[in-house]
Amino acid sequence: MKKLFTAVMISAVFMVSTAFASKNENTSIAAETAFKKEFSQATNVNWTKTENYIKASFRMNEQVMTAYFTPDGEYLGVTRNILSTQLPIPLQASVKNDYADFWITDLFEYARTDSNGYFITLENADQVVTLQSVNGTNWSIYKKNKK
Repeated sequence: MKKLFTAVMISAVFMVSTAFASKNENTSIAAETAFKKEFSQATNVNWTKTENYIKASFRMNEQVMTAYFTPDGEYLGVTRNILSTQLPIPLQASVKNDYADFWITDLFEYARTDSNGYFITLENADQVVTLQSVNGTNWSIYKKNKK
């Protein structure tokens, strides 16, 4: 009887630890739980883990998105690539007027719990400029490099 009880307890411990273990070494249980709470309709989820954050790339509402979490599961924000025509009109006009000889190499919208905004990276033959907009009405230079 003692052996049967021990075997049952070992099996139960194994099943519980397996049930709560993360299926992917690139994430944490806390991050997966937070992700499922925020993005219950997400599909095709791919996890990437770095020293400072955990990234979940996924599809939702016909869009590819990326959500960021701390290893403890704190939701940091979400990004999605957009077209320049999806920018607010003041931002579109500013890019056309002030950076007419540049081309867009990266453009995304971000949403955090405390703010939303845009980042755009523009290049020409001489330099790379990354701009940020927090308010949706004007750009500020985030980073500027010569080639």
